[in-house]
Amino acid sequence: MAKKKSKNPVYDSVNPVYSHKKEKLKTAPEYIDEIRGGNRTLLSQAITLVESSKEEHQQLAQEIIQGCLPYAAQSVRVGITGVPGVGKSTFIEALGKRIIEEGKKLAVLTIDPSSAISKGSILGDKTRMPHLSSNKHAFIRPSPASGSLGGVARKTRETIILCEAAGFDTIFVETVGVGQSEISAKSMVDVFVLLMLAGAGDELQGIKRGIMEMADIIAINKADGKNITNTKNAKQEIENAIHLLPPPPSGYTVPVLTCSALDGAGIADVKNELERFISAVKESGYYRNNRREQSVFWMRQTVENRLKEQFYSNPNVKKKILQKETAVREGTMSPFKAALDLLEMNRT
Repeated sequence: MAKKKSKNPVYDSVNPVYSHKKEKLKTAPEYIDEIRGGNRTLLSQAITLVESSKEEHQQLAQEIIQGCLPYAAQSVRVGITGVPGVGKSTFIEALGKRIIEEGKKLAVLTIDPSSAISKGSILGDKTRMPHLSSNKHAFIRPSPASGSLGGVARKTRETIILCEAAGFDTIFVETVGVGQSEISAKSMVDVFVLLMLAGAGDELQGIKRGIMEMADIIAINKADGKNITNTKNAKQEIENAIHLLPPPPSGYTVPVLTCSALDGAGIADVKNELERFISAVKESGYYRNNRREQSVFWMRQTVENRLKEQFYSNPNVKKKILQKETAVREGTMSPFKAALDLLEMNRT
């Protein structure tokens, strides 16, 4: 007698006794209570809902975020950026360990580069931060950039709120360091740390002036071994360059520090400088005003993103957009006329 085929042949070939059960989602109040209680599994699930593109997941995620909002905003949010190879993961590991040693809880939100073709992501940050990933007072959440503007995941801002509600009093947001990712990170943190290398040259430092203007603290990493002399020279050059830049809106003079995430030299100085900066901007009122403006900015960003999603999901637009693209590509219609036609279709 022939064996009856399963509706899912994958399970037949891999594990015949496996029975796939779709886990039922919890209610928003259940997620909120568990997140506030420090349940990391439910925190991770809630973040997955935030990152999901499904409408039902988004609705639930927004309920969770709204419920967590009264318990958020109590952390220090730190943005960390630098070109690939500057040692961001090692730096975060070294700085994070010192913060945890003081009895604090740390959440690290890292954005991995995604493939532009497959949209895949390495998500290897936990392997690059072995001490933090195994520490019960640390929470590492790698998220794929997946083509989002500047390499910073669109949902990182909401994830910060969830982590704060879970009791994490320090939040690190690491960017991939590829241009506009810094703009997005700057708009969601209290202090922005720029990691640099000595002797890398302008071509490897990215858009140096634009990034330096956003930095609240600059740290030259890898100040060890034969590179110590180069680091001291680079420190002097960067300090001279800072004097040519406009005064920062925080009113805080941007310090230039040297450190070695590898052997720990100078990491304590960076931590102390972070604390001094936060203390100064809280006293001046900049800290509070900056957070208020950031909230308004993200409201507007959310509106823009939602309008864009609604536009491209409109059946009328879907039906005609390829036709308009062909006309623009062949030069029979201007891109401006094509855009206006599509926008008019979106209204009907």
